[in-house]
Amino acid sequence: MQNYPNKRTPLSLRQGLLVSTLLVGSLLFSNMLLAGGKPKAQTSLPQKSSELFQATKIWTVHLKLTPEAWTEMEPTGGQGGFFGGPPPPKKGDAGGGRPGGGPPAGGGPPEGGFGPSMFIAPAFMGQSDKDKDSKISEAEFRQMAESWYAKIDKDKKSIVDEKQLRKGLNVVLTSPPPGGGGGTGGGAPPAFSLQGRPGFRNGVAGAMGIEFKQVHADLEFEGATFPDIALRYKGNGTFLESRASIKRSLKIDLKKYVKGRELAGVTTLNLHNNVTDISSMNEPLALRAFRDSGIPAPRTAYAKVYVTVPGKYDHKYFGLYSLVENVDKNFVQERFKTKKGALLKPSSPNLFAYLGEDWKAYEQTYEPKTDLTEAQKRKVIDFCKLVTSATDEEFAKRIGEFLSLNDFAKYMATLVWILDLDSVLDMGQNFFMHLHPKTDRFQFIAWDQDHSFGTFGMMGKQEDRENLNIHKPWMGEKRFLERMYKLDAFKKPYLASLSKLTNGLLKPERIAQQVDELGKVLRPAVQEESEPKLANFDKMVAGKPVKPASSFGPFKMPDTVPIKPFVKARALSIAGQLAGKVEGKSLGMGFGPPGGDNDFGPGMFLTPAFMKALDTNKDKKVSREEFLSGFAKWFTTWNTDKSGFLTDKQLRSGIDKALAPDFSNMDFGGGGDF
Repeated sequence: MQNYPNKRTPLSLRQGLLVSTLLVGSLLFSNMLLAGGKPKAQTSLPQKSSELFQATKIWTVHLKLTPEAWTEMEPTGGQGGFFGGPPPPKKGDAGGGRPGGGPPAGGGPPEGGFGPSMFIAPAFMGQSDKDKDSKISEAEFRQMAESWYAKIDKDKKSIVDEKQLRKGLNVVLTSPPPGGGGGTGGGAPPAFSLQGRPGFRNGVAGAMGIEFKQVHADLEFEGATFPDIALRYKGNGTFLESRASIKRSLKIDLKKYVKGRELAGVTTLNLHNNVTDISSMNEPLALRAFRDSGIPAPRTAYAKVYVTVPGKYDHKYFGLYSLVENVDKNFVQERFKTKKGALLKPSSPNLFAYLGEDWKAYEQTYEPKTDLTEAQKRKVIDFCKLVTSATDEEFAKRIGEFLSLNDFAKYMATLVWILDLDSVLDMGQNFFMHLHPKTDRFQFIAWDQDHSFGTFGMMGKQEDRENLNIHKPWMGEKRFLERMYKLDAFKKPYLASLSKLTNGLLKPERIAQQVDELGKVLRPAVQEESEPKLANFDKMVAGKPVKPASSFGPFKMPDTVPIKPFVKARALSIAGQLAGKVEGKSLGMGFGPPGGDNDFGPGMFLTPAFMKALDTNKDKKVSREEFLSGFAKWFTTWNTDKSGFLTDKQLRSGIDKALAPDFSNMDFGGGGDF
């Protein structure tokens, strides 16, 4: 065969170039997929959100961070654990297991941290600042003190004991200020609310000034690599309760640093640590109950989370987490078949209070998650005006313009049945609202249900929670709920939904089956965390009470009653109440405005400090003269620039120094295996 070098060589080059181009292109395309729209294809990777969020599926998650990112992720502010007390440091670690997490000296809150002012300064300011100039004159401060003592001294004897003072402080510190409450940045401030500073997130950690920093990290999900994801901590009470441990809730943003990237159609992953729930089932089963009832709610799965930080952790198992669907534009598109509309996350104990015509007064309370049009802002304001000011006849006639009564009835029936008191029933939080662009009505979306099945142990006795009154299930005064529960158009479908839940979706036998099913699936992952945790988990699955997973600030929490016995007791109570044979229990005031005889409230924490400061003759009572004299001294001391007016900053600083509870000798949670 004759050789044709001048012809064959170019052909070989073309072939070589073609092969090289294909190889390079293939590598570039693979890298592009890894960094961009989708990770490298793997048979185990979910392709649709319905495959990602399977109730009994446990995924494997491995997070990789640099030591610098690990340190940077630690939030500042609010050090010292819950209610200003110190978190328990671990052996050999003065920082409570984390950088910057050491306890402050003494029992009060550290500078800039979590103190009583974050809760009660709005009450001081709102009830004394009569001319609304955002500062308090000496005369205004004295008038407030006189008004407070008149409310505390119900017997009009000009002297009160510790019990009377505690009850009275619960009243004056939780009463809505003149002109309504529930907002910041304009309008009257809320009484005893969990709102953060304007422009920052709400919730107890947010109100403490704790902000979570996003850092760069790498993610392996079932072996597929997602380089350069955004990672941060998440949560409020759950963060505070787990702050002294490594097992904290986490939020992953897949697209922040790599545009367009997603996993199974979602761009955000929420990993919840279930620190409040030994069984790791409360929130997943509660959200399932909402979905089964036809109410929009996130789907869930589980994840075993491992973390690598060079020099600190090498593929360290942090534990079993719930994987919870994010409520965002993806969620809205899938549930409501639209990307438009308004998404809000309200937080106010005085929900739908009218705060005037300026939207700035509502911004922090309703925390929009989407950019709002002027019409959408107007809808919120008009809703608040209707709830606050309309006559009963007008309210009944127009409420359907703002809510689907049937949908809201199903939402409330499910919430009341599973009994999550950390909700609209008390602080007015832990839910979303979506304003649909076509119906122009709000839809409630369930969220953050870790205290479901009656596990919010601070609120009343277990028996009272199991028998909570279905006709008045909220704590304190809630004008919105009070008006809704008077409407036949709401009450009829609400009671019908309760009956349907009791006899079907939430039948004790059905829930017990769900618990047993999850128990078998989750057990090996729990065992990998620790044998003591497994022992408690097994008890919970079997329906036996155990010591709580964590304590809550200074409180010695009661034993946790598992889901199985709770649903049995709750089903019996609701059936009896529906039949008119059982009278439900009231839990009193809760965190909200006064009502009932429950002593829980700010007075529990602040009475010792008030007594110490005001009881000058040490007879364990406070006279009117002592009360007014003590307030006068506070004004003089707190007014550091001697201007004759207390600014908000001076007020907060003075309150934190004068009224900080001392919890230094009390047992705090947040450590342990979590």
